[in-house]
Amino acid sequence: MKMLKKAYVFLQGFLLVNLLWLVASLIMNTNVIPSPLLVYKNFSNIINNGVLFHVFYSLKRVGLGLLFSTAVGLFVGILMAVSDRWNKILNPIVYFSYPIPKTALLPIAMILLGMRDGSKVLIMFLIMVFQIIVAVRDAVLKIDDTMYQVLICSGANKLQILKHVIIPAMLPDLFTSIRISLGTAVSVLFFVEGYGTKYGMGYYIVNAWSRINYIDMYAGIIVISVVGFLLFALVDLISGYVCKWSN
Repeated sequence: MKMLKKAYVFLQGFLLVNLLWLVASLIMNTNVIPSPLLVYKNFSNIINNGVLFHVFYSLKRVGLGLLFSTAVGLFVGILMAVSDRWNKILNPIVYFSYPIPKTALLPIAMILLGMRDGSKVLIMFLIMVFQIIVAVRDAVLKIDDTMYQVLICSGANKLQILKHVIIPAMLPDLFTSIRISLGTAVSVLFFVEGYGTKYGMGYYIVNAWSRINYIDMYAGIIVISVVGFLLFALVDLISGYVCKWSN
């Protein structure tokens, strides 16, 4: 039911944006803002021309970035929360690196890892990992000390404390940070995939723009927007299933 409500809200927003788009295209009467009717009419052509192939490459880069950033973010976030020593060492690095625009590091990533997927995945990783580290660390630090004391008095070991206290406490905040960072990652695909690649939705949009093919360009924007929503909805669905106690 919750997912249906969110899908309904998305549909409302989608229809409203398309209505405003249609009005703008009629008022401006220019090729720069084509009618949404023309764009949707052309959708069968862009699917036949392999737009789903570009979607696959974009999802692969975002997915790998999410996988690596979640693994590192969980480990580092929990380590900083439970160890004052490591928190003192790592906190200045996180505090300094968190606000840096990660897209500014793309030239360095391409020099180090080349123009292919490695540099793109690294930027996806950097966009997401610091948000996850901060969310996990703060969630674990908010745990009441009495929770630990109760389990320790009951004879629980460190692994049991991790399983029954730390992980359940940080999961809701972890999924929230993933939702936020995924939205950021998808939004920068336009920039990251515009260099050194021939595949991905970012490349598809930039290529259509450079060819002055505005209908394909707008179609690409619609596709990447829908993909972003589906990723957000998928994380929401998993979060609702895994974190039932927080709903």
